[in-house]
Amino acid sequence: MTQPQKGICAEPNLHCLYLLYNVVDDDVASMRQKLVHILDVFETFDDEHYEAMVSGVVGIGGAFWDELYPHARPANLSSFPDMQCDDRCAPVLPCDLFIQIRADRLDICQAIGIEVSKLLKLHTELVEQVQAFRYLDGRDWTGFVLADDNPRGRQKFDISLVNKDDAYFEGGSYIHIQRYRHDMDKWSHLSEKNQQLVMGKTKQHNMDVLGSGLDSHAFRTKLVGPKGEFPILLNQSMPYGDMTTQGLYFVSCSSHPNAFKNYLFSRIYGDGNGHYDKLLDYSNAETGAVFFAPSITFMRANVNIAQNESEGVS
Repeated sequence: MTQPQKGICAEPNLHCLYLLYNVVDDDVASMRQKLVHILDVFETFDDEHYEAMVSGVVGIGGAFWDELYPHARPANLSSFPDMQCDDRCAPVLPCDLFIQIRADRLDICQAIGIEVSKLLKLHTELVEQVQAFRYLDGRDWTGFVLADDNPRGRQKFDISLVNKDDAYFEGGSYIHIQRYRHDMDKWSHLSEKNQQLVMGKTKQHNMDVLGSGLDSHAFRTKLVGPKGEFPILLNQSMPYGDMTTQGLYFVSCSSHPNAFKNYLFSRIYGDGNGHYDKLLDYSNAETGAVFFAPSITFMRANVNIAQNESEGVS
């Protein structure tokens, strides 16, 4: 039975550490082994600190995938979608590896991050590290509830994990990330009423705002898939920030990359009649990347193949 990575469908946590790496050497056999070792680190910390609800994700970028696993490639793994309309854009930050570490204890996130960095130190360069956290009762810096329409229960797995249509990669997930920076000064000058019109939701109770229009964030992100599925992706985003910068680290998991492409298109281009996501007037993406998080079953099976190859075993 295929075992997905635990962090794909894990319940929300209080803290998260995002790590992005580029691989700088050609020792791919060692990289396969060390990525599996990272899975072991996640499991060890989860066993030893069960109260922290530890989970993790290892994602592999399309440019590095063929070096790491040259014998097979996820059917729909491609580059990050290049979209721009007026001053709204989705910039790309090319990366080979994405590591997501989540827990209900900040110290545990940091300890795991240090272990991961030690494992990868000789083979990679760190591109970015971002510490994120739950803000208030699951809200963004804007004051509005995050990911209120996320799938739940069994639907969470159906939406976020590859199924038997790509059987070799069943249990994997297409992951898209974007780091958004909010213009909180500009946002704070809006009245609460106008903020609610931008979001399409009430701030206090997260109710739909009547008359918010076709350019509200709620409308532009409420999409239906080709088979009538809703929502179309699992939103694992969390706020990040300090005294000078506040933003949202957007992470989506889906069974097919078209889910995110359609989501992003609706926000940036809208309906072609000027109805785009008005939240983008107050929040700009600064990075963007796509990864595939293979199942634990796939990663463990293929590290053994790598060992056999290095020993000359057919």
